[in-house]
Amino acid sequence: MKQSELFFKTKKEIPKEAQTISHKLLIRGDFIEQTISGVFRFLPLGFLVLKKIEKIIREEMLKLGAQEIYLPVLQNKKLWLESERWNKIDPPLFKFEDRHQKEIALGPTHEEEITDIVRHRVSSYKNLPFSLFQIQVKFRNEMRASGGLLRNREFIMKDLYSFHASEEDLMEFYERVKQAYFKIFERCGLNSICVEADPGTIGGKVSHEFMVLSKSGEDKILFCQRCNYGYRFGAGEKKCLQCKSTLKEKDTIEIGHIFNLGTKYSQSMKAYFLDKDGKKKPIVMGCYGIGLPRLMATIVETNCDEKGICWPKEVAPFSVHLVQVENNSRVKKTSEKLYRDLKNQKIEVLYDDRSGVSPGEKFTESDLIGIPSRVVVSEKTLAKKSVEIKKRSEKKVKLVKITKLTNYVR
Repeated sequence: MKQSELFFKTKKEIPKEAQTISHKLLIRGDFIEQTISGVFRFLPLGFLVLKKIEKIIREEMLKLGAQEIYLPVLQNKKLWLESERWNKIDPPLFKFEDRHQKEIALGPTHEEEITDIVRHRVSSYKNLPFSLFQIQVKFRNEMRASGGLLRNREFIMKDLYSFHASEEDLMEFYERVKQAYFKIFERCGLNSICVEADPGTIGGKVSHEFMVLSKSGEDKILFCQRCNYGYRFGAGEKKCLQCKSTLKEKDTIEIGHIFNLGTKYSQSMKAYFLDKDGKKKPIVMGCYGIGLPRLMATIVETNCDEKGICWPKEVAPFSVHLVQVENNSRVKKTSEKLYRDLKNQKIEVLYDDRSGVSPGEKFTESDLIGIPSRVVVSEKTLAKKSVEIKKRSEKKVKLVKITKLTNYVR
């Protein structure tokens, strides 16, 4: 895309309400914009990143054999009364009345919806196991929305649900999901830690959270630097249970949560199946969530410097930032040819073709928005039949022959 056509406007000033690094940089880079507390607009650059994260998550869910669905935001009160969560879930539901004076809730999660779907379609152990997932908007009636994208009232979430005939089968899948989560976060440029967690009002027998070390985090864990293993703060242990090293207190951001629900919802909502002996049993369930905006913010929290964002390759809005320094015909002609060549090679490129913008301004904006590789075309580089390449996460600059650029970048 040509930068002269990109809908964006970076900011020099940091908004007063922005406290976390990710909030400041995503606002300044014009990735997002706040409308009311805990609610954000995703602008073109931010939406590109969001779709990259979504793509990674979807790929890893499909590898698990999960099938994708899409469930409604407006939820049936009757289902929530069956699960006894209509007045108990924390934070409380967003509730309102329609024109028929019937109460409806905005969905913060979809255990009730998915159980209702499954109980009408599963009758035998032969129908099990299977898993369903969606990537969809959620609403949480948070008392205190904070940290930019880290704690929102409206956000996009991937929620996966699995259905099994036995606890053993559920736990086998549960472990597979754990590994899929580690892979997702690794592809997003994050080093995640899995810790035992409180199931809260979602419920269930076993629960684990995935954490990333960050000073902006609201959660505290005890962390073993040797094993890269974490324990919930207040576990009472001062030594790692695996290697006996001293545990350190660390601030973390939660980026994923998985639950062994057991039969909590299948019992209360009468979702049964017949086993091999013809006995009626409740379906054993698991659920597994990742908030996409929070994941995006966490990536920024841990991949940035004093100049701006350093997007990991797989989630960056573009792979290459092609910067045309001068506007004379030679530089412009070469830059436009390189732009076409990169596009023809299916390389995602943002081409800064703007006139009337100084080289310093262009470089400052390039550092702020954080595209992984910057390619500079100038009279100086053309004198050597080369372009200047700089990795965003590195300080060194390299000259590469123009004829070798596409292969080098690819």
